[in-house]
Amino acid sequence: MGAPLQFLVSTTGFMFLTSLIMALSLFPQPAQAITRHYEFNIKMQKVTRLCHTKSIVTVNGKFPGPRVVAREGDRLVIKVKNNVSNNITIHWHGIRQLRSGWADGPAYVTQCPIQTGQSYVYNFTVVGQRGTLWWHAHISWLRSTLYGPLIILPKANVPYPFQKPYKEVPIIFGEWFNADTEAIISQALQTGGGPNVSDAYTINGLPGPLYNCSAKDTFKLRVKPGKTYLLRLINAALNDELFFSIANHSLTVVDADAVYVKPFETDTILLTPGQTSNVLLKTKPNYPGATFLMTARPYVTGQGTFDNSTVAAILEYESPFLHSVASMKKLPLYRSILPPLNDTSFVTKFAKKLRSLDSREYPANVPQKVDKQFLFTVGLGTSPCGQNNTCQGPNGSRFAASVSNISFVQSTTALLQAHYTGQSSGVYSPDFPFSPKNWFNYTGNPPNNTIVANGTKLMVLPYNSSVELVMQDTSILGAESHPLHLHGFNFFVVGLGFGNYNPNTDPQKFNLVDPVERNTVGVPSGGWVAIRFLADNPGVWFMHCHLEVHTSWGLKMAWLVLDGNLPNQKLLPPPSDLPKC
Repeated sequence: MGAPLQFLVSTTGFMFLTSLIMALSLFPQPAQAITRHYEFNIKMQKVTRLCHTKSIVTVNGKFPGPRVVAREGDRLVIKVKNNVSNNITIHWHGIRQLRSGWADGPAYVTQCPIQTGQSYVYNFTVVGQRGTLWWHAHISWLRSTLYGPLIILPKANVPYPFQKPYKEVPIIFGEWFNADTEAIISQALQTGGGPNVSDAYTINGLPGPLYNCSAKDTFKLRVKPGKTYLLRLINAALNDELFFSIANHSLTVVDADAVYVKPFETDTILLTPGQTSNVLLKTKPNYPGATFLMTARPYVTGQGTFDNSTVAAILEYESPFLHSVASMKKLPLYRSILPPLNDTSFVTKFAKKLRSLDSREYPANVPQKVDKQFLFTVGLGTSPCGQNNTCQGPNGSRFAASVSNISFVQSTTALLQAHYTGQSSGVYSPDFPFSPKNWFNYTGNPPNNTIVANGTKLMVLPYNSSVELVMQDTSILGAESHPLHLHGFNFFVVGLGFGNYNPNTDPQKFNLVDPVERNTVGVPSGGWVAIRFLADNPGVWFMHCHLEVHTSWGLKMAWLVLDGNLPNQKLLPPPSDLPKC
């Protein structure tokens, strides 16, 4: 009897072991993070759009530039070699850069630019992020052509918290200028007036059929019936917030700025420059015998001129029948309906639909207590014309822009370097104001004096302090929406409203449970937005309007987050190849 019992025990053990292996195989296994290497050769490339050929600054000759793809936890090592006459930096927009501020990229903030013939290796790890971000030049207006997608996949074996898509497609919006953008902003800064606007918007670098001489330069998205596609949307336009819609199709928003959100359905998306969003497109169950326009056009709130045009791409279904090119052209073409150019009501409702997923796996860790409270005003103003008496700004002055009435003066030394080496004297002062020096009715009749102050001032934060910042639009030269981007952090958008912020009543309406978490937020035209974040990333971090013209005029500032006490709370040392000014 002994042998059969022994066999039974062995068999039982084997079956248990087999069951255990099978059970373990059902759970995601920890994936090994890897290092991914990329080479960016900055070079001139001739490109033709709107029947106009010009040489543009590109990465590896591509426009838009190449995709950078990583998984959460991976390290990215990207060597950038500058082969053009312009100074260059690259910013990895939305990457937190935990302790790796040297790789953030804004010129004269975290690094001196890469000069002609020189190179610099951006070395950073993607920590706790997954979704769609992007990279772009961060000096002058070079990001008009120097940009591309930065796609962060979840860790291996970790699913999306929504239906797995059949296919993923990056869709990046841009602006095309027939003239050289460096000449455009240079002239505007010399004359003090507004710069010339773009000649077209683009989708994946192509203007599409609604522009003259552009029918052949049209992005086409070919889809199969009954499938779900993940569209990775990026607004890389220089100066315009954009509405986007697909004719006869709805979109499900599942992510904003590489953070999962509670899914919601919409016919139209709004993206400010700098913002990204992942949306699901469910195609029609059967071949529709039609094609559909995918269109984008601006949301406009300011007083100045703007590019009032529409970019279109085509959504085309794969047919079960054999079609000639001629018969495909005869299919009905449906046009999407976008909101009016100044539809602030739609924009506000859309913003309020965005909520963090706030699940067990992806919690919304909103700071509940606040250590530091700030109120910053943002908006336009003027500066004196100086020697030149022919300035083209308001009443013969120059256009300027400011945060809390301080128009940021760009240093000729990198601020992070000055801080790290203890040589900040004469480079910046650590006394940015907590709130406006002069209080007035920000959204009422403008004051008589519209002149801004100038300075290079930083706001200093102790490590791990929790911050609440209210950004208030002003109507000094007309109320206007301002997309503000904070480097080095995500933040929670806990509240927004119109008119002047009321510190007594408005905080009672804050959402401290599941507010959307992002890196770029639109300050409402004639209103305010409140954000909260934890200052857990030591370094110097740029914050600026992502309308490039406003950044050029000085609507920018920087935060200095001090080191913590522990070794893993301190800024890492600078790399040996850090560019010199």
